[in-house]
Amino acid sequence: MVERQLRRRGISNERVLQAMEEVPRELFVPLELRGQAYRDGALRIGEGQTISQPWIVAAMTSLLDLSGDELVLEVGTGSGYGAAVLSRCCREVVTIERFASLADGARSVLRELGYANVEVRVGDGSKGAPDRAPFNGVSVTATAVGGPPIALLQQLAPDGVLVCPVRRGNDERLMRFHADGRSEAMVPVRFVPLVEGIADGA
Repeated sequence: MVERQLRRRGISNERVLQAMEEVPRELFVPLELRGQAYRDGALRIGEGQTISQPWIVAAMTSLLDLSGDELVLEVGTGSGYGAAVLSRCCREVVTIERFASLADGARSVLRELGYANVEVRVGDGSKGAPDRAPFNGVSVTATAVGGPPIALLQQLAPDGVLVCPVRRGNDERLMRFHADGRSEAMVPVRFVPLVEGIADGA
């Protein structure tokens, strides 16, 4: 996976590549799909959500340009795989999931692996985690329309970076936003939509 799907397709951050090699992706997918865990594509994980393809996880983590001492917010925990990769690249991760069932599953696997620097929360990720702000990095794993939620931009540290897929018209792209207002459009992507609020029963 690391050589064929990541390095050959432009992922050059060695810390990210090491994290992708270290985290056992198969533990974050449903048992019946573990044989497909390392294929170059997204997989269903329940509640209408997916675990992103490896390249997307690596690309989003790379765009945060983490050195190891950062506090990072992830919006959309899903399986917990993205948080696990982030946790190998920064000091601490706060990750928010609107589905309690997914949050519980992610928390369990992360605990099993000993990734103690990840805090999993159930809540409305579009509101961020103001009690833990400011964040050096924010990773949003669902598509926002027009731009990322203002609350997330407001929770960035002065040198912080927010990575988020954004849909404008029929165009959906992974974008990087800086605390000073600059933004960069990266690659075309396709994610599940960013939904405000907490899922029923959460």
